[in-house]
Amino acid sequence: MWQAVKEIKGPYQFDRVIERHAIDPLNQVKLEKRLIKVPILIEEKRYVVDVKGLGTVEKPVFKLSGTDTYQKEEQIKRISEIFQWDVPLKQINQHFRQTDLRDIFEEHFGTPLVLDFDPYSCLTKCIIHQQLNLSFAHTLTERFVKTFGTELEGVWFYPSPQTVANITVEQLRAMQFSSRKAEYVIGIGKAVAEGRLDLDTLSRKSEEEIFNELIKIRGIGAWTIQNFLLFALGRPNLFPATDIGIQNALKKLYKLNRKPTLEEIEQYKLGWEPYLSYAALYLWRSIE
Repeated sequence: MWQAVKEIKGPYQFDRVIERHAIDPLNQVKLEKRLIKVPILIEEKRYVVDVKGLGTVEKPVFKLSGTDTYQKEEQIKRISEIFQWDVPLKQINQHFRQTDLRDIFEEHFGTPLVLDFDPYSCLTKCIIHQQLNLSFAHTLTERFVKTFGTELEGVWFYPSPQTVANITVEQLRAMQFSSRKAEYVIGIGKAVAEGRLDLDTLSRKSEEEIFNELIKIRGIGAWTIQNFLLFALGRPNLFPATDIGIQNALKKLYKLNRKPTLEEIEQYKLGWEPYLSYAALYLWRSIE
């Protein structure tokens, strides 16, 4: 058993972070205790780390604990990456005070762009969630993970690429996957398992290089790549202009009687760089 205390620079809205995680039935969250149990993978070894909020929005403090002391520092480092504890949210908030998004940033002050627990599960989840309403997407993902994944200390890990590569389309069809979605999920598992897709190497490449590599894979389109860049890699300057939620948020913000055109969106976002990902995040939050 190990424990550590981590203090970071505020602002940081941890309660909003775990409230969002609580929506997913796979996540182990105790809102009243300000606690989330996080599954992390380091060199294919599984760990569970408890992350408990102790501080305030302005002075965030976290207590971390785990049962496996092996690679403790790496576990802490990965938790810090997932929760984006080194991102200067105060600086980002100050940047947007000079823009049309100032009121939204004030309302959602200190909301971080938190990553999915690992890149492969993020990519798999994106494929499963494509073109589904959120409730059924969570249901389908939960069936998939609890059938083929691994449970450790009450926390579920997505199945490994090697496991997914050996699943049949018929097995996923029995869970209410469409044939095409089943083929996509299995195909990505095979690509990673066979070394045709190296997510570790990919994560160090430019956004253009990542797009050009992922777009070649069957089932992966622009929407999935943008989600992967945002929520697996935490790239700070991405703006998914074709996203319906973003368009609806901009329609509301600028009091339009229609969705904005892509040309209009290009004009709106001129002053939001180099933090376009945060503009997108806060716009999504503004219509939830």
